[in-house]
Amino acid sequence: MKTGFELRETSKKGEGVFATKSFKVGDIVMVGVIKEVVNGNHSHASQIGEYEYVLHTGLISKVNHSCDPNCGIRVNETGAHDFVAIRNISIIEEITFDYAMRNYNVDYFPKHCMCGSKRCRGKITGWKDLPDEKKKEYEGFVAPYLLALDAKHSCDKV
Repeated sequence: MKTGFELRETSKKGEGVFATKSFKVGDIVMVGVIKEVVNGNHSHASQIGEYEYVLHTGLISKVNHSCDPNCGIRVNETGAHDFVAIRNISIIEEITFDYAMRNYNVDYFPKHCMCGSKRCRGKITGWKDLPDEKKKEYEGFVAPYLLALDAKHSCDKV
């Protein structure tokens, strides 16, 4: 079966996932399938609820972060994360997403982001630490529980 992506070496970040066919905005680039539940947040864990984390099968865990990603997250009927193109992706382009699109807190990466994008924030952050304008930009391409957590934590501050 042709998947439309493959694992390759990147010039600066180790391995990455690259498109072997082009994708249009809205196309599902990778279908998420949950492999196992894990006991907490770490660099390959995907948050699926306030205190729930999983690992996905296949190459999803190899998709690198970007502060200016070409994919977003949509939760599928199984609770796993599908990666959806938020802009057109060309053949040989690296498939990326912002780790903040799936995890409320991120505190296990190096101090400096290495995504290399012109729009780099300088540090990989979770959803809670994203600026409001970035959250608005990602509207429709983030895990819905992140929005619920934002609402819950904004009520806690009142």
